[in-house]
Amino acid sequence: MHISEILGKKQTTISFEFFPPKNEEASEDLFRNIQELSQMNPAYVSVTYGAGGSTRHLTHDLVVKLQNETGLTIVSHLTCVGSTKEEIGDILKRYDKSGIHNIMALRGDPPKGQQDFQQTENGFAYAGELVGFIKKEFPKMGIGVAGFPEGHPSTPNRLKEIEYLKWKVDQGADYICTQMFFDNNQFYDFVERCEIAGIKVPIIAGIMPVTSRKGMARMAELSLGTNFPAKLLKSLSRAEDDVYAENVGIHWATEQVRDLLDHKIAGIHMYTLNKSKATRKIYESLGVRNFDRIV
Repeated sequence: MHISEILGKKQTTISFEFFPPKNEEASEDLFRNIQELSQMNPAYVSVTYGAGGSTRHLTHDLVVKLQNETGLTIVSHLTCVGSTKEEIGDILKRYDKSGIHNIMALRGDPPKGQQDFQQTENGFAYAGELVGFIKKEFPKMGIGVAGFPEGHPSTPNRLKEIEYLKWKVDQGADYICTQMFFDNNQFYDFVERCEIAGIKVPIIAGIMPVTSRKGMARMAELSLGTNFPAKLLKSLSRAEDDVYAENVGIHWATEQVRDLLDHKIAGIHMYTLNKSKATRKIYESLGVRNFDRIV
């Protein structure tokens, strides 16, 4: 199903994000978790690229497998890193033939060991250019772009940041999915600033539960700017061990989801880290097995 049809139903959607496994054991674990989470009727699931496009082929293999073996709507990530326009066109042709008709268009992170993004010769410098290319060459594709409620790490000018986001939308994006955040007020402020700028596409909230203190440290490294509220940090500091820390993180994320639902936002995107436990616990804490019971 096209993403615009899913988001056009005027009710809060829920979606899950996975990354491609690097070995057979991880693949078996992932599909077991996907089977558990698919029972919760996600509106769609997305599959990431690694930094620098390092898992490009694994991503393609996984999205095709999901398309062929599940009834899920798939959104595949696609980045500008390390690919020419011709190579990106070939990837999109393969997706189109495989029945993958929804793309999350990103500039992408530089490869490991490389500090800054470098445009590939005859490639794209910005996600907005990639969006425009997809819309022109594959007009039936649904397109998502990233939003940064707490600021884009490479754009400290918050006014310019929204201008760039609007440009991506004007190039043809159907929706915005945000980076993770732990303070819903940051999300609501971001949505309001988008409205002021004339951005009218649905904005999906990205939620990632903290499952350990070490995991939170990794999040801080990866997210480049995400704020961890003092109340969350205090709660985690009281946890006796990571089992209790996980409970704290799931409780916090559950309250975020409950509040977002109460505000009737367009959608909630769960960054699963290829695990089902935290997401299942959030559902249980909300008192449901199936998201359709919530909205």
